[in-house]
Amino acid sequence: MTVHLEVAEGVGTIRLDRPPMNALDVATQDRLRELAGEATRRDDVRAVVVYGGEKVFAAGADIKEMQAMDHAAMVARSRDLQDSFSAVARIPKPVVAAVTGYALGGGCELALCADYRIAGDNAKLGQPEILLGLIPGAGGTQRLARLIGPSKAKDLIFTGRMVRADEALSLGLVDRVVPAADVYTEAHAWAAKLAQGPAIALRAAKESIDAGLETDLETGLAIERNWFAGLFATEDREIGMRSFVDEGPGKAKFR
Repeated sequence: MTVHLEVAEGVGTIRLDRPPMNALDVATQDRLRELAGEATRRDDVRAVVVYGGEKVFAAGADIKEMQAMDHAAMVARSRDLQDSFSAVARIPKPVVAAVTGYALGGGCELALCADYRIAGDNAKLGQPEILLGLIPGAGGTQRLARLIGPSKAKDLIFTGRMVRADEALSLGLVDRVVPAADVYTEAHAWAAKLAQGPAIALRAAKESIDAGLETDLETGLAIERNWFAGLFATEDREIGMRSFVDEGPGKAKFR
């Protein structure tokens, strides 16, 4: 298998494993969607790390495989391509991308599906599809523009240039830069901390933010209001408020 799911301490690591560059061929895309669904369903997975290994996150699509596809074949495939990445974005739990080395094309698009991105100081990110006479097709034109703004996204997509970790941080493309050797440890620690949190409230926060960004303010406020009121029916809300009153903030042990 080219992608694996490993679970420890409430954290599910979705690990790309297609040496040497983790090229995202059709089989890898389909496996990614399958494991994103599994991570969504499993109660022992409370947060997720997406990781490509110590040397490279993912250098993009399998160009040789794509070269053999004509227009009709890509029309048939393009929805499945997007759905594979969207399955990661829709995991209703905190997701962090642990980015080392290259995260290009589909690799960058996969990182964009996470809620938070921790990059190694050796990371290089970009959307080089324009150099092939193409545009990003796995969500890059949409997620990148929403994350860093349209003009900065157009610069990266129009030119196809790569950015190093420090520039990616300044653009808002990644959220933290750490030594390359520490990327997975830091990402797992971020996820493990959230794995101890209130699962339904975390889901509510993620879905409220993500859905709200796709609509107008009033509709977004209605989404937030419904989730906020609904959380008063949960045991975690009872635990959290009781702990706050009895012990002070930050000491609740959620179930």
